[in-house]
Amino acid sequence: MKPFPSPMIPATESIWSFAQPRERDASPQASAAGSESRPYLNLVRFWTNFGIIAALLVSALSPVRAEIVKVTIASRTPVADGKSYGQTGAYEKLTGTIEFALDPADKHNLPIADLPLAARAADGRVHFTADLFALQPADPARGNGALLFEISNRGNKFLLGRFNRAQNSGNPTSAADLGDGFLMQAGYTLVWVGWQFDVPPPGVRMEAPAVDVSGRVRLSFIPAERQTEMTLSDLPDYQPVDPNDASVALTVRNLFWEHPTTLPRAQWRFLAAAANGRPRLALDSGFEPGRVYEIDFPAKGSRVAGVGFAAIRDAASAFKNRTDLPVHGRAAYVLGISQSGRFLRQFLHDGFNLDEHDRPAFDLVWPHIAGAGQGSFNERFATPSYSSFPALRFPYTDLEQQDTGGTRDGLLARYRPAQRPKIIYTNTDVEYWGQGRAAALTHTSIDGRSDVAELPTVRRYLLAGTQHGEAAFPPTAGPGQSLPNPTPQANVMRALLVAGHRWVTEGTPPPASRHPRLADQTLTPISAVRFPTLAGAGDPRTIEGPQKPLPHLVPQVDADGNDLAGIRVPELAVPLATTTGWNFRSEKIGNPTTPIALIGSYLPFAKTKAEREARHDPRPSIEERYHGRDDYLQKIRASALALVKDGFLLAEDVENTVERAGRHWDWTAR
Repeated sequence: MKPFPSPMIPATESIWSFAQPRERDASPQASAAGSESRPYLNLVRFWTNFGIIAALLVSALSPVRAEIVKVTIASRTPVADGKSYGQTGAYEKLTGTIEFALDPADKHNLPIADLPLAARAADGRVHFTADLFALQPADPARGNGALLFEISNRGNKFLLGRFNRAQNSGNPTSAADLGDGFLMQAGYTLVWVGWQFDVPPPGVRMEAPAVDVSGRVRLSFIPAERQTEMTLSDLPDYQPVDPNDASVALTVRNLFWEHPTTLPRAQWRFLAAAANGRPRLALDSGFEPGRVYEIDFPAKGSRVAGVGFAAIRDAASAFKNRTDLPVHGRAAYVLGISQSGRFLRQFLHDGFNLDEHDRPAFDLVWPHIAGAGQGSFNERFATPSYSSFPALRFPYTDLEQQDTGGTRDGLLARYRPAQRPKIIYTNTDVEYWGQGRAAALTHTSIDGRSDVAELPTVRRYLLAGTQHGEAAFPPTAGPGQSLPNPTPQANVMRALLVAGHRWVTEGTPPPASRHPRLADQTLTPISAVRFPTLAGAGDPRTIEGPQKPLPHLVPQVDADGNDLAGIRVPELAVPLATTTGWNFRSEKIGNPTTPIALIGSYLPFAKTKAEREARHDPRPSIEERYHGRDDYLQKIRASALALVKDGFLLAEDVENTVERAGRHWDWTAR
């Protein structure tokens, strides 16, 4: 990945206040790292010898309107034992906090619910803090100049697992934690800033201002087993105003859009809160697995959750536009996965990609596996960890549309054309099929009758035949009736990041959008899906979609039941199984006629024609498709090279793709 053409601007306006020594790295690997990392290690040793550095306080020198008041670095240490990553060199880890200050009267902060009700400091602004975690080149001038933010999903860090083939770690430090170093070789600065107030330490979190307000909390939940007590783990530590309030309702139903049954108030009660403050309920007859329960009650303990949007906005803007901070870049990209992908859709909709000076916060925004969802991120008594069907919120498309009630809005309606960032949307089959995410609504008319026009600054891709987050390989039995779906996604994500970086730095457009469309009949009403009849798989045409009158449109499939449209990775284009974005619940977790959240199916082909005929499987067997392992892998390689040509796979990842397919063949032939 190419760096930006201009050199990195050195920090010249900082006030540096040192308190303790940094952790010293005296490992043999660090000593042998070579001249590329030596200046940084020498600097560490210099300050260590004087015994005065590991907490860094940066005071803002900008005018009083500054959104970041200070950045406090509690620890600044080498990572990976000082290992050098190509031309970028060694990396360092920064951990600390950022103090923000917001003017409730500023037009850019008006969308933040209840901000005017929060306590103000002497400067008249609302102050709050958020965690900061960064991995950056020890010599910033050797990086590529791009800040790669990840919107932390419930306090976690997934960037290195997503792009570096690493095991996800909450505190990446070792060379193993950094995986194959893909992001480091490219020279990115990786940034995590807290935005969610209900994440327990040590997750990346934010301290949101408290407000004394009244309001109601509403939450649905689906037990996985029969139990008489439930902790509402998706709720923050909101407590009922009156635990004995007779007007509070608890309901139950089998399907989300069914009319619920209200449970008699005398048969259930609030219990003392859990150790983490989450509310708890008891039901005399027991909560039944697989059924949808919903609680609605007056609550206390609300926070100004929407300041999380401002924290992400102002951190990105400051790290791009100021040179007095310990993190700096010339462009900023942001990835959000699942919950945090929905966060990014709402971040865009609520106008937060423009800072208080009307400058863009992010140059590239990448909501991944968010479907048409947003979330409870910026409202009174927000429930940011909560998902399910209520995540589906109007508007669905980027350009303005009209809902069934006559309201007109669009995800990018608050931005002039010149202010729109470049956007990459990626979804799996799960976001089309289940949990009310209804991804098709992001690129069709609201009546489901036509495709909508796409902006030149937007790319949209279906990762065909995949599930919300790929299952481990080889797949093992889980809570669904079928094996979970292990179809890989990571190599495509790596190629799309490279394409996105070139889009910003060179103006080179990424590959054209690739997703199912009504025009070519690769997107279809669920009732018209041509899925084959497979023993034990269930009928996907019975799956509940978004609330009517919204349409339920899903990818059309081939004779094997695999997606026709989207980015078809080699293991889908040269299949050994049918892989889907749905999987029905097993009997043991209840309600087996409904799908389990976020999980797809892996439905292997028969090995032989005799086996296929014995189980009445309409799909050709493996022996009928391929002349052995070598023939299969030759077809895999050809498919991989075609993706390289189209820009959906890096040439350097072809061998990894073939090796993974070889393991797949060996597992099926076991």
